Amino acid sequence: MEATSTATALRRLSLLSSHFRTHSSSPQVSAFNCSSTDGENHENGCVFCLIVRGEAPALKVYEDDVCLCILDANPLCFGHSLVIPKSHFTSLQETPSSVVAAMSSKLPLISSAVMKATGCDSFNLLVNNGAAAGQVIYHTHIHIIPRKASDCLWTSESLSRCPLKSDDAQKLADGIRENLSISNNIEDRKGQGSSLIVN
Repeated sequence: MEATSTATALRRLSLLSSHFRTHSSSPQVSAFNCSSTDGENHENGCVFCLIVRGEAPALKVYEDDVCLCILDANPLCFGHSLVIPKSHFTSLQETPSSVVAAMSSKLPLISSAVMKATGCDSFNLLVNNGAAAGQVIYHTHIHIIPRKASDCLWTSESLSRCPLKSDDAQKLADGIRENLSISNNIEDRKGQGSSLIVN
């Protein structure tokens, strides 16, 4: 079982690493991976839950009643930080909107402090949501990644972008609105409705 979990974690790390320019010949895998890498909710084995409970070490830089921010143990760059909810949610869509809002409301404050401390003038926010997106620890978290000009962190920065075709764009927008409408009806029943843009 442990070999399978390690192999799965290595595959996911490899996928995530493929989006970045590596600075060393071999990727390093942290022993600090969540045991819930199979996507199931194994709160007791989750490294972020252990950190929240004070049972695993971490360098905390911010904490409130809903979330905390720690320095990433295996950073992509100096200052790479993670904003983590104190409650265990395996994916962004599973995380209640009130928790996402509370985490998001702290991003300007924390990211400004990270930029000042690192001497950076820019940053990326990143959520790896699901295995194909490179999620390795199945506890919702937001990456704050400080950036400097020409740091070449993302290999995708050198890729050319193709304009979206009008027909494809309209079909995509209609499909997203339709799915938002379905989701909005569910949220309305929960008392968290919102307005949608309709053409």
